[in-house]
Amino acid sequence: MARELEREPIRHGGDLDEARRLFPQAPEPWIDLSTGINPIPYPWPALDASAFTRLPARTDLASLEAAAAQAYGARPAHVAAAPGTQALIDLIPRLRPPGRVAVVGPTYAEHAASWARAGHSVATVPDLTAEADIGVVVNPNNPDGRVMPARDLAAAAARLAERGGWLVVDEAFADLEPVESLCGTPPPGCLVLRSFGKTYGLAGLRLGFAVAGEPLIGTVRRAIGPWAVSGPAIAVGRRALADAAWRREAAEARGRDAARLDGLLKSAGGRIVGGTTLFRTADFADGPSLFTHLGRAGIFVRRFEAAPARLRLGLPPDEAAWTRLAASLRMR
Repeated sequence: MARELEREPIRHGGDLDEARRLFPQAPEPWIDLSTGINPIPYPWPALDASAFTRLPARTDLASLEAAAAQAYGARPAHVAAAPGTQALIDLIPRLRPPGRVAVVGPTYAEHAASWARAGHSVATVPDLTAEADIGVVVNPNNPDGRVMPARDLAAAAARLAERGGWLVVDEAFADLEPVESLCGTPPPGCLVLRSFGKTYGLAGLRLGFAVAGEPLIGTVRRAIGPWAVSGPAIAVGRRALADAAWRREAAEARGRDAARLDGLLKSAGGRIVGGTTLFRTADFADGPSLFTHLGRAGIFVRRFEAAPARLRLGLPPDEAAWTRLAASLRMR
């Protein structure tokens, strides 16, 4: 399994180079609905030149981590900032010797691939009952939005910790959801990941966070090293994370958008199988041909080789994009 995961290429959302290769005659501009990123970004502030011209001070990073702790209901000492959640997904498997890893899936493929690249034996499992040294859960899950109760995750973390194991909980899509997070009191051996770019629509900033108790968070922080997060990311991140009102309004507005998207997909014959506030996942009798139809119309959505009927769509960014999507779905 590990060798297969190391060799197998992973298809990601947001790859407009692939979209243009697949559909070279599609009209521009593309409407990229293949990601789960908030299409209405946080209004980034004008930045002082010093954010670009000097190395961030320790106090700068500490203020960012304090803002993240406040947003996630965590203690500042339990939060470590990194240049994106993906960087943490790649880093964490290298912090312990090879062992048995159980990834609850299907889910975001980079988790299994990263553990495999680091030499671990990886299995995709339906729940956390499998014997393993490491458990990995995406909560809410991508792409079906499945949510595991915090009490079940805490119990799994306790079982793993008894034998020196870890539980990694990826809460990348938790910010705008009514999900009980483990950030407040992470159980021993539990490492929680939080994404900044998805919630705030600023994926290019490359900012993410790990949340864990000691000694695990200290291990992660030392492995990240100094100056890993850029000055601009610190400046924008700490302002956005402190803006609780914006986050509440975004959750309400994107929730209305998700309901609107459900209506469009159902009217096009889709069966909604799950999702989050930032994306919806549906099965279609003609999933592959619908993917092609939308691509030729300049609308890129997420497909799944293991489930050809299934498509995942992010939220359109504006009324023009909503109109194009609705028209394309009607014309199929």
